[in-house]
Amino acid sequence: MSRPDPLPPLLEAVASLGLPGQPEPLYGALDRALGQAIGHLLVTFLVVDEPRGEVQRVYSSNPTAYPVGGRKPLRTTEWGEQVILRRQTYIGRNAADIVRDFPDHALILSLGLASILNVPVVHDGRCLGTANLLHREGWYRESDAAIGRTFAALLVPAFAREQEALA
Repeated sequence: MSRPDPLPPLLEAVASLGLPGQPEPLYGALDRALGQAIGHLLVTFLVVDEPRGEVQRVYSSNPTAYPVGGRKPLRTTEWGEQVILRRQTYIGRNAADIVRDFPDHALILSLGLASILNVPVVHDGRCLGTANLLHREGWYRESDAAIGRTFAALLVPAFAREQEALA
């Protein structure tokens, strides 16, 4: 199955950067744009809080299940090595991947989600956070990673500001 042209939703997301009240307009625009360009049933944005060794959720398309402000410890796991330290995208393709790599797998699976695309938000050689898209099993493929990285780059100014606020 082919994906739609990502350029129109990308341009809409870029336009949101000029709106007042940041970062909420950007987060909402990216939620919509990523849904159109790649697809997701859940999207969350997490900012790395290095001093505390945690990540903090700053946006969620499902705040009931994944509330804004929620924190998770940064663990020394294969996922953390790949996404946070090596700054590479991660694709979990099925329920077994979700169970293996995410401590909150029971909640993820209970929402009918069984694939994930984690995209690091990178600036100046550092991972500032991640954009996390979840969908039904088998949804994400390698070609989605480059598109996801392009959209995630728009989060750099917002995530840098979020990190300043955490300090």
